[in-house]
Amino acid sequence: MPAGPAHAFTGDNHEDITRAALPWQPSTLTAMAGARDGAINANDRRPYFDVGPLHCDNADYLDPRNAPGYPRTRDEATTELLACVRTSVARFRSAVRAADGLVDADGTVRADQSDLSSPCTWEEKPGRAKCVLIEQLGRGWHQIEDFYSHSNWSDRSAPGPVGPANPPGLARTDVAPFLDIRRYSAMEDADWTREAREHIPADLATGCYPDFDSTGVKPADCDGRVSHRDLNKDTAASARSKTGDNFLRATAGATAEIRRQWNDFKAELLAAYPGHGRGAQMICALVHDDPAAVCR
Repeated sequence: MPAGPAHAFTGDNHEDITRAALPWQPSTLTAMAGARDGAINANDRRPYFDVGPLHCDNADYLDPRNAPGYPRTRDEATTELLACVRTSVARFRSAVRAADGLVDADGTVRADQSDLSSPCTWEEKPGRAKCVLIEQLGRGWHQIEDFYSHSNWSDRSAPGPVGPANPPGLARTDVAPFLDIRRYSAMEDADWTREAREHIPADLATGCYPDFDSTGVKPADCDGRVSHRDLNKDTAASARSKTGDNFLRATAGATAEIRRQWNDFKAELLAAYPGHGRGAQMICALVHDDPAAVCR
């Protein structure tokens, strides 16, 4: 089904970010990154489009020094952000399991499970292991990319008073420490959420959007709150993008983050499947267009 009104990096921008981050061969990379049919954009189709944690929405907050009586607490905003992180942790775990189907017990690539001669469909259904794996990664990385667009992590505020329409910018250039998805995937959920909470800055916010939050409640509106409209950098024409180099900062942050996530996923496969070089063969099968011929 077609997506609703844009509230994420456009498909083209998700594609550019993902292509810049992943050294994959052309057909496989297109299956992941394609603006219209790539797995990285699958969350922008309903019903996924309407779920706030799948886009890191609704973690809005302003300190009383900037907005006395702001209608959400820091703890409520953090809870929404952690719900977003949780979706990526779950997808990471699923992707590691799906990789097992790419090769047999002695590390030989399974041609029938790594073939992309027919398109993958992102329908959360059993299928070729490579399609399932790409879907799990794409659905887990989408909201990570959105975080850099929808939050004030990397951007700067516009000149003038700070408030709901002009929240403070953190101007960070590092990848977010609370997006350590590989580490969290090996921990109990209660433990990693406790750890991640400690890394979330007091002034961090993502924009309010009228989609379903982590409690299953769809906000009626975002009046009086930091809104997605005012904070997003989904396109270079977005209001927040027009302050300095905010759009470039958001895309650079998202690209560096996906590069980290990819390197961490490779490391996890090598650690999880050491016997007969299976982890290395899984990586080879994932990134190559004809792995049965190449990965020997």
